[in-house]
Amino acid sequence: MSQRIGDFLPSTCELLAFGEPTHKEPGFATIRNDVFGDLVERGFRSIALEIDRAAALAVDDYVRHGVGTLEEVMTTGFTHGFGAFDTNRQLVTWLRAHNAGLPPEDRVHIHGFDGAMETMYAPSPRRYLEYVCDYLELDLGVRESAGEDDRWNRTEAMMDPARSVGATADAERLRVIADDLSVRLHAAAPERIAATSLDEWRRAAVHLTTGIGLLRYHAQAATPLPDADRWSILSATRDALMAQNLLDIRGVESSRGPTLVCAHNLHLRRTSSIMRMGPITLTWSGAGAIVAALMGERYRVILGSLGRSTGLELGEPEPDTYEGAFQKSTPTWGFVAAEALGVAETRTDTRPEQGYFPLDPDTVAGADVIVHLAEGSATSLANWA
Repeated sequence: MSQRIGDFLPSTCELLAFGEPTHKEPGFATIRNDVFGDLVERGFRSIALEIDRAAALAVDDYVRHGVGTLEEVMTTGFTHGFGAFDTNRQLVTWLRAHNAGLPPEDRVHIHGFDGAMETMYAPSPRRYLEYVCDYLELDLGVRESAGEDDRWNRTEAMMDPARSVGATADAERLRVIADDLSVRLHAAAPERIAATSLDEWRRAAVHLTTGIGLLRYHAQAATPLPDADRWSILSATRDALMAQNLLDIRGVESSRGPTLVCAHNLHLRRTSSIMRMGPITLTWSGAGAIVAALMGERYRVILGSLGRSTGLELGEPEPDTYEGAFQKSTPTWGFVAAEALGVAETRTDTRPEQGYFPLDPDTVAGADVIVHLAEGSATSLANWA
């Protein structure tokens, strides 16, 4: 075991993944914050979090330029409920202080790489497409085609294909508009960048990617398939957008330094993602599997493992499990090369409400390094209800 990230960081790494096995344990984000400080000293100049990429632009404005307030960006820039995490507040505060005394080219960027959707929720693409129209000074009838936002963002529209707006004539019209906007945005790049800036053009491109991702997600939600297939395809659609965003982020950051990306293990592992949802099992290629196939050794993966947690009501793991083996050699937390692990059992003492995905052979095979946290700091499972 080692707590030195440099022991596991090859010179070829451009995108370093740091996964957590549950979003309900803040100890992993505490390690993330400590590790990222070290990585910045080693030349990393950006971090990407599992939040909506378009919304996260406000967080980046704050940490690089001091635009807005901490309270505002924690509320509006952090989606999926992550703005309530003290560890994320600490990260943003540190980034703002770190950047304050640096020239613009050396400041650390913060990105989101998720879409605006969650598993059972996806908003209207209207405001994202309207942003691009405004930037290009166009009126293509987005609002008229999108209609009221409420007809898109209903949970029942995700649960029942027949109630989804994704296969309507309005949705198809918006997809044509979005495709046209993509052509127009790129065709107008020389003029619009000269009139505004490269940063403003990129902001419009992020909004367009987000809007197109939502249209794809709604279209899949409207497709009548057996539950396991339908939810697997929805998961794959979201992760494909995550992968596209990560590749885009690396295009922006490639000349400045490597990027740390942080998310759930399922999104970052090199192997296929597998998840139980009630009586069905979902299987899809996560963002990590996609990016690994395209980036090769430039993508490196650290996945998280948790021993026990009073707050999550997770007890001491059995000694013959992966986590049990780690407990014997990990007083607090540490890294170990995945290839050094032997064969072990998968722990069976977890419950769905804990949100914990235990280590198994597929997870270990999808990692270069495992970071094990011996004891979590979550205060109460009830806080996550």
